[in-house]
Amino acid sequence: MTAGGEREKDFALNRPTLPSMPIRRLPPETVNRIAAGEVVERPASAVKELVENALDAGASRVEVEADGGGLTRILVADDGSGLSPGELSLAVERHATSKLSPDADGTWDLLHISTLGFRGEALPSIGSVARLSISSRARGAADAHAILVEGGATGDVGPAAFAGDHGARVEVRDLFYATPARLKFMKSARAEQMAIAEELKRQAMAHEAVAFTLDMDGRRALRLSAEHPGPDGRLARLSAVLGHEFQDNALAIDSEREGIRLTGFAGLPTYSRGNAAHQYLFVNGRPVRDRLLQGALRGAYADYLARDRHPTAALYIELDPTLVDVNVHPAKAEVRFRDPSLVRGLIIGALRHALAGAGHRASTTVASAALAGFRAQSFPGAGYQPGPSPAGFSAWQQGGWTPRAPAPSLPGMAEATARVEPMGDWAPPEQSWGEAAPVIDPVDYPLGAARAQVHETYVVSQTRDGIVIVDQHAAHERLVYERMKAEMESGGVVRQTLLLPEVVDLDPAEADRVMAKADELAALGLVLEAFGPGAVLVRETPALLGDTDAAGLVRDIADDLAENGQALALKERLEEVCSTMACHGSVRAGRRLTAAEMNALLREMEATPHSGQCNHGRPTYVELKLADIERLFGRR
Repeated sequence: MTAGGEREKDFALNRPTLPSMPIRRLPPETVNRIAAGEVVERPASAVKELVENALDAGASRVEVEADGGGLTRILVADDGSGLSPGELSLAVERHATSKLSPDADGTWDLLHISTLGFRGEALPSIGSVARLSISSRARGAADAHAILVEGGATGDVGPAAFAGDHGARVEVRDLFYATPARLKFMKSARAEQMAIAEELKRQAMAHEAVAFTLDMDGRRALRLSAEHPGPDGRLARLSAVLGHEFQDNALAIDSEREGIRLTGFAGLPTYSRGNAAHQYLFVNGRPVRDRLLQGALRGAYADYLARDRHPTAALYIELDPTLVDVNVHPAKAEVRFRDPSLVRGLIIGALRHALAGAGHRASTTVASAALAGFRAQSFPGAGYQPGPSPAGFSAWQQGGWTPRAPAPSLPGMAEATARVEPMGDWAPPEQSWGEAAPVIDPVDYPLGAARAQVHETYVVSQTRDGIVIVDQHAAHERLVYERMKAEMESGGVVRQTLLLPEVVDLDPAEADRVMAKADELAALGLVLEAFGPGAVLVRETPALLGDTDAAGLVRDIADDLAENGQALALKERLEEVCSTMACHGSVRAGRRLTAAEMNALLREMEATPHSGQCNHGRPTYVELKLADIERLFGRR
């Protein structure tokens, strides 16, 4: 016997014998508290469950109050259908719900779930760890009734006062008082307030036709009036929650594939954020968190954003309930699609179509940031004389600089501005004899007519109602990049054959996922073959990547497939190489352009999708409206 075998034998002989522990049945109050830990993790979880109950009851108005971060008191009031006295006593029992009913043959179907709640766990779970009171008047009933639950002990149903014609009023006090250990894991009152506000915003974005209010410690934190159902009302609700800038920089999404419909709004690439907190997914009216959304957004925006920037989006998926399983998480925060690849492809395709339709459009926040950089200055008086330049200021202080009287007019300022400028290859349309062809004024183009180049870097153009400042290098870089991509897609990716094929060892499941995408990877220039269980053979790599780390690339692809279901690593590397080549092959800052070249650059930007941002997600131009400029100078 080996030394290792002797050690294992000694350990087995000297291992302490555990006492026999009999199986016990837990008391109902302990079962309820264990279940409450899964359903009600924090005050925001309780608010979520109570608001969903109100929405399922057909409420058109939901009012929420929270004190002490929700740990002291939570109140959710609605004008829904309400509860009868008999329903009040059932509502606080575990697994009692009005949202499921048996079929004709007595089968309880968990596949056709059309409500937000269905388990019947929320109210008893909250009542087992807090002091819960429910007062309600059923629709059409003359009297209202109430019930009280304290730490799992249920009181009797009795008459109560109720202000509305119908609805419910649920009050939760001293949350987790019955489980003091849970209180130690709560965050600060401020953090819990923010979580409650975020949860209510998600519900409000999912149900634009419902009015929501939120009061925190007696102060109004949120007030959202009901909007008309439909895209316009939804955009108005999103604007009220995410900020008015979102409405100005959102692209409408509306696509359908195989019975699955995707609607919503996504932000322009230049309207991006530093994290993924502003990405929302709603499935059949249910706010959910799903890695599928982040992976799809990353794939759709990968060509327009730097890796440390994240798009803003609110996407709504409507599909047959049988195609999605909502019974996979105790808090119903996650779902599982029957065909996740179909949903992912639908999201990516719809987003790319919307981004392509945006053309050269850039976000309005770019102009706002530029205007914010200006500071209002006091206007000079009648006897004002211009001071020295910064370079001559010290000389002026020492008495060695004497201001000169301003010239009556600068050269060229009195002449009339030319209205039609050379446009490179552009020529006015042909006209037949005797007909007057319309004269196209360049300022009517979206990016206007080039007027000047400053610092050999920025092109200044005039539009009908403002000016545009273009970064010539960033703009031309995007144009060259788009041209290279189109050529690569039309001609295919050139491959290079490895002299010695490289074997990459993977987990068997990872190897299977990679080989399932072999055809897709081959189209991008990476040719793989199966090499026994848990290994793949790399025969060819994209020529654009040069001498690349094939094994590292394959492992990155395997990680992408496990996390997002997409082989993003290879595509991103190819795009990174194209982006670098485009950067070096574009017009550099410091090169002086002619008027024809500047106008040609503007016209090509207008005709090229995504030209509003460079390959790194930065804006290529800033547009300042004339009204904003006039406000800077106090003219309006």
